[in-house]
Amino acid sequence: MEIKKSGSQPSSKGPSDWFTGTVRIDSPFKGTEPARVSGAIVTFEPGARTAWHTHPLGQTLIITSGCGWAQRWGGPVQEIHPGDVVWFPPGEKHWHGASPATAMTHVAIQENLDGKVVDWMEKVSDDQYRKS
Repeated sequence: MEIKKSGSQPSSKGPSDWFTGTVRIDSPFKGTEPARVSGAIVTFEPGARTAWHTHPLGQTLIITSGCGWAQRWGGPVQEIHPGDVVWFPPGEKHWHGASPATAMTHVAIQENLDGKVVDWMEKVSDDQYRKS
């Protein structure tokens, strides 16, 4: 058993290559081989969001606070709230983040395939976001 105490790992800022707006990443966890799971608690300030991306083995989001948006490529934007669980299948192009007026926090869980958990793509433009 391993316990990582709250506050024992520093928060990090979401890299501007992969996020628009202010994003904080806390308590990342990564399984030890042969486990493949990894995850983090991610907080998006109002209007902040990920770039378009995919996960080779999919991704689960558990919304813990606020109000956010999620969208798969070609689909409508879905509003997400605390207690909602979002599943993106392997290879599905998508983005997620806060609504324009409200911050949103989620736990993100994904597995690695040959050491890779995500493929980052282009940013969600302001026009794409506003059409939400």
